[in-house]
Amino acid sequence: MDESAEQTPLFTFGVIADIQYADIDDGYNYNQTRMRYYRSSLKLVRNALDSWSESAVKPDFILQLGDIIDGFNKRDGTSEEALDTVLRELSSGPAELHHVWGNHELYNFSRSALLRSRLNSSAVRDDSSFGAARLGSDVYAYHFSPVPGFRFVVLDAYDVSLLGREESSEQYRSAMDIIKQYNANEDLNCPPVYVGLQQRFTMFNGGFSKDQLGWLDSVLSTADEKQERVTILSHLPVHPCSTTPICLAWNYDEVLAVIRSHSSVVCFIAGHDHDGGYCCDKETAVHHLTLEGVIETPPNSNAFGIVSVYKDRMVLKGSGRIMDNVLLFP
Repeated sequence: MDESAEQTPLFTFGVIADIQYADIDDGYNYNQTRMRYYRSSLKLVRNALDSWSESAVKPDFILQLGDIIDGFNKRDGTSEEALDTVLRELSSGPAELHHVWGNHELYNFSRSALLRSRLNSSAVRDDSSFGAARLGSDVYAYHFSPVPGFRFVVLDAYDVSLLGREESSEQYRSAMDIIKQYNANEDLNCPPVYVGLQQRFTMFNGGFSKDQLGWLDSVLSTADEKQERVTILSHLPVHPCSTTPICLAWNYDEVLAVIRSHSSVVCFIAGHDHDGGYCCDKETAVHHLTLEGVIETPPNSNAFGIVSVYKDRMVLKGSGRIMDNVLLFP
């Protein structure tokens, strides 16, 4: 076999998470324990774009894993301006963008506004390699195939959530019923007092509806039949060993059950936990990768990566806080 051909990736993609840009001074997180670098997050986006553009093999697409701007923009009336600022930078890059929605998207915009915005990556493609979930008017989930044999699935981790839902809606009431079973705090952004995984029941997290999980099951069944390798994308992590409990999706166990019932899934990539995380599921050997967040990365460092995909593995080349990793396919 030609050794040079073996070293050429089938395709590559860039990854970045939790930019949370705002034109405000640096400040502490909700718990007043970690510094957040709101303005300089834009500089780190530019660093990522420079690196991707100068890469020997340029990425075929970029995954933006949610929380592209910070919720403080809503308070200051600068949501549109801040989003335009970040998208102007990202759009100048070397590849198409795939956006995931996080809690900060829903702090800044209604679901209907997001579906009309440039953060709706499912609205810009219409070909045989692409498929959007038809799960009602406002669930944001779709899948795409960059090359034959590989598929990426974008999930809506706030399909079941208090965020982005009218308080008078059935969806809001259902989400409130779920969270109130575990969280008795007046401020639902404060985790419940329980130790362990029940800490995930906070207002800044959410979950996946039965309809969305059914759609995912169907997509993965087709991928199984085609012997595709599937990477799933979500703002919220779904494996307890890949994140802290406070950042875990409400019904993570249901998502894991769907994933574990299929042979096609090779990787699950998420954001939300600014410290990042990684584990390999013992039952399936599926990789669960949580990316470190830009927002809590000091200005003299970085938080982005480029992933090269081969027939038997994905190779993450990280920058700054994001570590290199080789993800062998099961």
